[in-house]
Amino acid sequence: MASSLYDILGLGNSPDDHVRHEYLSYLTGLGVDELQHVEPERLSQASHTSLLAIQNLSKRSHKAIIASANHHATLSTSLPALGASAAQLKACVPQLDSQASRFSEIYSKSSDNETLKKRRESLLLLRNVDRILDLMELPTLISAAATATPANHAAALDLSAHIRRIQMLYPNSPLVSSIARQAEEAVEGIAASLISSLKTPTLKLAASLRAVGSLRRVLADLPGVTRLLGRSAPSPVRYGMNEQTLGTLFILCRLDTLVTTLHALSPLQKLADDEKARQSSKTASSTWSSGQQTERFLKRYIEIFREQSFGIVSMYKSLFTGSDLSMSQDTETLDPLQPSPAPLSTFALHLVEILLDTLHEYLPVVSDRASRDSILTQVLYCAGSLGRLGIDFSILLAELDEAEWVDVVKRHRLLAGRLESVLGDFKAGAGGPGSRKVSMSS
Repeated sequence: MASSLYDILGLGNSPDDHVRHEYLSYLTGLGVDELQHVEPERLSQASHTSLLAIQNLSKRSHKAIIASANHHATLSTSLPALGASAAQLKACVPQLDSQASRFSEIYSKSSDNETLKKRRESLLLLRNVDRILDLMELPTLISAAATATPANHAAALDLSAHIRRIQMLYPNSPLVSSIARQAEEAVEGIAASLISSLKTPTLKLAASLRAVGSLRRVLADLPGVTRLLGRSAPSPVRYGMNEQTLGTLFILCRLDTLVTTLHALSPLQKLADDEKARQSSKTASSTWSSGQQTERFLKRYIEIFREQSFGIVSMYKSLFTGSDLSMSQDTETLDPLQPSPAPLSTFALHLVEILLDTLHEYLPVVSDRASRDSILTQVLYCAGSLGRLGIDFSILLAELDEAEWVDVVKRHRLLAGRLESVLGDFKAGAGGPGSRKVSMSS
């Protein structure tokens, strides 16, 4: 029946049109009334529904539909271009493969490539950036510890020793070498500060002990001093040389302080020089008044000399006990042809020379006998004070005026004898009543 309808309608029997064939088969199964009334209504309703659906679709997706239409219009030109690009890509694949193989050969982990080496170094630097920052802050920490109040020299020297150990582990590192140089400069600054502290006019024994103790470590930390003293020498010899160096340094610093303090007497010295010039020209009004300013200068000079020299020698003996003897023995063992004298012995001679030169120059200006005796007595006390430390130079004072010096010594001994006799009588008198009280109580 459906085939007859195909022929009547002139549609032809197309086996591929299944929808049309099914609909014609559906129509042949309907009655006349359904074909006249029901089917037209159903078709009208379906057409209206499809129209509404198409309208809603066009409202919602008109942009996508327009874009699709445009793309469809350009599809005829895009497909040939895509084919050409694909052919070009296919032609480039062998070249890309060869370049990739070349890249893998050049930048493989087993190859020694400069770029890869720099990259590995950069990655290593990135991983250790915190450690490097801590390492770079070490010289700053040394300076901060040295300039703190109070100065923490022990911590600064510990940091310096840590940097030296790191330099021994990494001797070829420019960064570590730079940090080591900065640390060495900081240690040199600490040494300069400690040396300046030894020049303080009011230096006490406790402060000098701290300064010399820190300088002992500083000498061991300074490469220049180590090279000067030598690494090949035995440890006792090296220690003795360090002690001699420290002793010499201490004496030089205190000698500088002594010279500076004595230089502060330049106004009195100028007046004494004027008196000396007037006496030499014989223009003074009287011989008694011509030595007053010189007497003031000499008394003040001897007083300062006595205080400072006694303090220097006593502090030296407290700081370097036994170092002179051990140093002389070690030096003789090291170089018997050129034994180095102990610093204190040469310093004592220099002190005596300074005092005697001043007395030789200015004592003749003082013509009053009482003033001269007073000055010589003061010098005798100075010699006795230093004599308790092993530097008695009273025998050298006879060079000034032997007869006058002998008289001063005799008077001094006579006064000392009288004082001893008075003390003996006092002790005897104090013991008599006590013994009587004991006998009465018994």
